Amino acid sequence: MIQGSIVALVTPMFENGEVDKESLKKLVEFHIEEGTDALVAVGTTGESATLNEDEHCDVMASVVAYVGGRIPVIAGTGANSTTEAIHLTLRAKELGADACLLVTPYYNKPTQEGLFLHYRAINDAVDIPQILYNVPGRTACDMLPETVGRLSKLKNIVGVKEATGDLSRVKKIRDLCGDDFALYTGDDATSREFCLLGGNGSITVTGNVAPKLVHQMLAAAMAGDAETALAIDEKLAGLHKALFIQSNPIPVKWAVAEMGMMPRGIRLPLTWLTPDCFETVRAAMREAGVI
Repeated sequence: MIQGSIVALVTPMFENGEVDKESLKKLVEFHIEEGTDALVAVGTTGESATLNEDEHCDVMASVVAYVGGRIPVIAGTGANSTTEAIHLTLRAKELGADACLLVTPYYNKPTQEGLFLHYRAINDAVDIPQILYNVPGRTACDMLPETVGRLSKLKNIVGVKEATGDLSRVKKIRDLCGDDFALYTGDDATSREFCLLGGNGSITVTGNVAPKLVHQMLAAAMAGDAETALAIDEKLAGLHKALFIQSNPIPVKWAVAEMGMMPRGIRLPLTWLTPDCFETVRAAMREAGVI
């Protein structure tokens, strides 16, 4: 089971929107040095919605190559077309990813049965560990714990990223899915509590900016050391909030660029962080000790 701080890696870009492979390699090395437990390549924070298929697969392949087996790589392969999700998941397996992260189909609002059949089709088509991803605030689709429970019985579905911030779901999903099913949060602000309640880690945005602290905080929480986890999380609280001051990944890409790790590039329809937000994010970065 992949556990701990799993960073939803940003995709570095030049100001013209072209993917910056050298900065991507630098970010991979940075995360390995700082103790990040695993990386998600081309998840939604990695701007999967605006990369074309060739770029998507190229970034997945590059991250796998740069990591070189030192930590697990989870490929973002979700789509609102079941056929496309199967195709991307097949490519991720061919490229050597350790697992795949599959966001619920966005915009088209499937029923719970539709979600079950969507994920069952991917499970049946590709023999690779698959992590469900529920983020209704972005997709307009909420996969209920009961549906996760049904899906957990399938061979290749090994976990879920639950990004509602609803901590009551930890026990519900655990009771339905058992101890061998991985429960990850996708909500940085509640990740400490999530892991203290028995979660297996966080697929984190904040970890892009403060990887060492996020790794340490989650490790303490997973070990049941609430006091240490709280002390570390207090340093991160400002980042948890500031990195969502505008739509993700706008603030986090600005912050990583501010650290000198990549150029100031993002793809339309997303735009660069507006100047009125600069000091809010900078102050949170100072509080966390990253600048």
